[in-house]
Amino acid sequence: MADAVEEALQGSWDQDLAEALDSGGSDMEMERGIVQEHSVEQKAKTWKIALNVSGKGDSLSPWDGVLDLPEQTLIHNRSQQLIDQLGVSEDERSEMVSDVESVITFYCKSRNITFTPELSWPHLLKPLLGLRLPRSDLYNCFYAIMNKYIPRDCVPNGRPFHLYRLLLQYHEPELCSFLDTKKITPDSYAINWMGSLFSSHCLPEVTQALWDSYFQQTDPFLIFFLMLIILVNAKETILTQEGDNKEDIIKMLETSPSLLESEDIEDLFSLAQYYQTKTPLSLRKMNQNLFGSSLVALKEEDTDLSQALCLPVSVPEILQANQLQQEGVRFFVVDCRPAEQYNAGHLSTAFHLDSDLMLQNPSEFALSVKSLLEAQKQSLESGSIASGEHLCFMGSGREEEDMYMNMVLAHFLQKNKEYVSIAKGGFMALQQHLVDMNVEGLDSSYVHWIVSTSGSHSSLSSADGDSLLSPGDGKGVKSLVNKMTFALKSKSVNVKEKMISFIENTSAPVDRMSFNLPWPEKVIPDRHVSSSDRVGKPYRGVKPVFSIADEEEYDTDEIDSSSMSDDDRKEIVNIQTWINKPDVKHHIPCNEVKETGHMFPSHLLVTATHMYCLREIASRKGFAYIQSRQALNSVVKITSKKKHPELITFKFGTNNSAGVEISAVERYLIPNAGDATKVIKQQIMKVLDALESS
Repeated sequence: MADAVEEALQGSWDQDLAEALDSGGSDMEMERGIVQEHSVEQKAKTWKIALNVSGKGDSLSPWDGVLDLPEQTLIHNRSQQLIDQLGVSEDERSEMVSDVESVITFYCKSRNITFTPELSWPHLLKPLLGLRLPRSDLYNCFYAIMNKYIPRDCVPNGRPFHLYRLLLQYHEPELCSFLDTKKITPDSYAINWMGSLFSSHCLPEVTQALWDSYFQQTDPFLIFFLMLIILVNAKETILTQEGDNKEDIIKMLETSPSLLESEDIEDLFSLAQYYQTKTPLSLRKMNQNLFGSSLVALKEEDTDLSQALCLPVSVPEILQANQLQQEGVRFFVVDCRPAEQYNAGHLSTAFHLDSDLMLQNPSEFALSVKSLLEAQKQSLESGSIASGEHLCFMGSGREEEDMYMNMVLAHFLQKNKEYVSIAKGGFMALQQHLVDMNVEGLDSSYVHWIVSTSGSHSSLSSADGDSLLSPGDGKGVKSLVNKMTFALKSKSVNVKEKMISFIENTSAPVDRMSFNLPWPEKVIPDRHVSSSDRVGKPYRGVKPVFSIADEEEYDTDEIDSSSMSDDDRKEIVNIQTWINKPDVKHHIPCNEVKETGHMFPSHLLVTATHMYCLREIASRKGFAYIQSRQALNSVVKITSKKKHPELITFKFGTNNSAGVEISAVERYLIPNAGDATKVIKQQIMKVLDALESS
């Protein structure tokens, strides 16, 4: 009778658990009431229900059981190592090794995957082995976890780790910057966290408690936020390790989950869910194909996350977020296009920050940044529809135009400003989205989203520029932020005096990220050196490849020296010693500019035959890396932008029968750039003359 009651109660418990899991809305109290301490058998039932494999047949039955993969020895050895950690009897050992080896081998064969040493599959199987599952259930559970919870491309330099770094930067920019400076990438310490759902470093009872909660949440993206909380929890310890070497910090980070205890799991998940509510939904919507059962590999994304300056956010989310209640993510949109583009039409809730000002007028740019932060603060206090704690920068959507916006973005990131994102596709994507909404008849009021500075509704255009709507009647009302953009950008003393406390990170910026440049007082002409005053004869009968000219567009398809790894240029030198070398003819203080917009205080040194770039080391005053060495006779062209004559581009290459082959492109922000390029040009001509006469 007692057995019958127990069986009935057990059946009721299974039914309650299944219903709770199906509902997907159970809270922590309900979960605690359902998932409690149970026998090994009951734990197995719990996880099989959660993984939706309860009652599933034997997936291994079609397999012939042959263990003949090229990497079979590696699989066998890893299986033995795993079982040795469990301390089972010799009788059980051989059978368990066989189970693990069979599961891994069949998974590799059925998915056409090669097992490699960095894969965390044995760690993932360890908690399942503790449930004493038959081989068929062991495989079904393993397959379900791999399919639903382990992201694709979970390998060194894989997409999930680039996504995780952007998430870390979004919430903890100071910590992200510290790790970037140390060249510590997420995959170097977290590859086993993600690949094993933390079972690689957590105690068995902690892993069980963690998986209990994780499987019930049924949200695969939660792994990113759990990883984030573990790093946030260790932040103070990490930041005190400035003087430690890279390997020691990685080791400390890698083992940090081992400090978790079972009673920490509830708080861990609560914090992860809180950070999730403070993160744009685009993070998951743009990366849905990281998880799932499809055999198709990851597609080439529009956004290469390894090159993304910050977290991209979709235009639909930007438009929808500020229509919702105050909870969740709300964006304060910053339009960084040139003034004439902004005036022609812009998002009605966007604040204008002309990115050209950073180079043209740094003092006005600094004032505009203060105005922006003050406008953000006031909009939050007033509850404006334009208000948002999260800054989202919008460019034109054209790569060559948005390079200056990237510099502005880098400025905010280098100040450790949290919640910084970029509108994916820029204003072009906004226009196209609103056009699509109108075509589909989803929003009859879409026209009110874009206005001109006159307050009238701007015409909408498709991505190819065709106007799809005539201008409005001009009776539109400027938004709060539109008014504040112009009011706060006023240069009057009255406005400056009214500048009160603005939101700004008080931590000192890293030296290498400083924007305090010695800007020239005099006006620099558009053209520094005329191509007509070129001297010298063609080198050995070949038309000279060297030229100096204005640059209207950057050649984005050419090679950039920034693609080289910093590790390839690790020679460290004393800056003053090199400046004082007798063969150094010219010393030019400057800032190296990367395509991402990052700027690095540097020094160009010109000798009789070469040009060197020394990049200052932020943590070692007076020292620098030798960032590049370029022969002067390899300079193909020196160009500048008409709008920004201080931004100089050097192109290096060789001349052959097929024409000029570009090998490197380097960009520098040089005060008094006209004088600098003149002396470099003169030295190049001397080299070419010497080569011709030899």
